[in-house]
Amino acid sequence: MGIMPRLILVLGDITEVESDAIVNPANVFLMMGGGVAGAIKRKGGEEIEREAMRKAPLKIGEAIETSAGKLKAKYVIHAPTVESPGGSSSPEYIRAAVKASLKKGEELGIRSIAFPAMGAGVGGVPVEESVRIILEEIKASPIEEVLLVTRNKQDLEVFKRVSEYMGIPFEVRGV
Repeated sequence: MGIMPRLILVLGDITEVESDAIVNPANVFLMMGGGVAGAIKRKGGEEIEREAMRKAPLKIGEAIETSAGKLKAKYVIHAPTVESPGGSSSPEYIRAAVKASLKKGEELGIRSIAFPAMGAGVGGVPVEESVRIILEEIKASPIEEVLLVTRNKQDLEVFKRVSEYMGIPFEVRGV
């Protein structure tokens, strides 16, 4: 158990953050249609989806990395939070996806990783619950810096509230 990674709450576009890796809360088939996945594909390029789909299907609790195409990040870590495109997520799926993402990040030797609110969009899990699970899981990670990213001001307030409640120091940034 190392020291807690530095937590940075970011109001902005996850495809614009400067981080070694960004996490795509994927479906098990790694099709990148809507939400965060769609934004990653639009900004980073179709090759990210092609590369990911060559490694599909994944199980919940597994993660793979691909290149990040035209994004600033080095890698996109794809970790399923739903079975099928547009499917529902659950706290168990989110926890498994976050654990798998952090483990993959450690294997890659990255220093920083950026998460959206996993499973909270199409997946339907409340942002508050998603953030609590992410923060619980990063406590044991040797990764130095974790960015929690949202485009939504209300969600940023939820990120702050949950972090404060859990006693985790953070800084806030815009992209």
